[in-house]
Amino acid sequence: MNRPAPRSIDEYLRQLREALSGEDPALVQDALYDAEEYLRAEVASHSGKSEADVLELIASTYGAPDEVAAAYRDTEIKVKAAFTAPTRTAAAVGSPSAVRRFFSVFSDVRAYTSLFLMLLALPTGILYFTFAVTGLSLSFGLAILIIGVPFFLTFIGVARVISLGEGRLIEAMTGERMPRRPAHPGAPMPFMTRVKAMLADARTWTTLAYFVLKLPIGIANFVLVVVGLTVGMAFTFAPIAQAAQLLGWIHFNGHVGVFDGHVRIDDNTIEPAWLASSPIALALMFVVGVLLVTTVMHMARGLGKIQARVAKSMLVTG
Repeated sequence: MNRPAPRSIDEYLRQLREALSGEDPALVQDALYDAEEYLRAEVASHSGKSEADVLELIASTYGAPDEVAAAYRDTEIKVKAAFTAPTRTAAAVGSPSAVRRFFSVFSDVRAYTSLFLMLLALPTGILYFTFAVTGLSLSFGLAILIIGVPFFLTFIGVARVISLGEGRLIEAMTGERMPRRPAHPGAPMPFMTRVKAMLADARTWTTLAYFVLKLPIGIANFVLVVVGLTVGMAFTFAPIAQAAQLLGWIHFNGHVGVFDGHVRIDDNTIEPAWLASSPIALALMFVVGVLLVTTVMHMARGLGKIQARVAKSMLVTG
């Protein structure tokens, strides 16, 4: 169905948004930013003409909203194909068993990058939480002074820049599509109108809420990863070290003895004596450790995807 040609920038953006209906919100935000940036620059460079005349003038160069939407869809498909590793078909490799699928997580780059993202969530969470709480406190505290409003606008502007950087980090670590452009500020407007628009914009408050929530999320992520990997690695490598000691390949320094059913080196309790001398117990401990480490990798990959989608819902306008 042919739509009437847009007669204003706002009408053009509305039609472009409708043409991109159902697409990824991050893609929609990028397309709207590019279109608005270009159109407003063209209108500003033709100050003697109306928006309708300028839109008609550049219709053949920039394209109608439907054409622009189609171009963005095609580009997105090509970009995804370029960054997606080729996969072998099921006929070529056969149907993988459940065990193979379980341990294949170690060959998935996203599992490692998601693990790193979970570890990084604690320091970034501390920074984001401090920034949000301090900025809000100073904004309300300075509201009665002449510098209060400019400070608030600067604070929100910096928050949006940080949220854009956070989105790029999340996309690099998890593969979840995030915006490459910020939300466009729109047409020039009076100072106080701009302030009211920021206060009425839900994205302002969802972004700050994300910064505050990032701290407890970061603490939980850090604890899960560190505790899970530490226990898993200990269960995996302790039996190997114990077996090597029993075979005489390595030796611990200090006095070794059995006291109260435990092996002790000097005054340090190592483990129950039956575990130190039982190959079955050592093998079982090793298996538990490997399973625990593998489970942590799966958990990191899954939580990375979940947290990326939460971030998108709070940071992306779409």
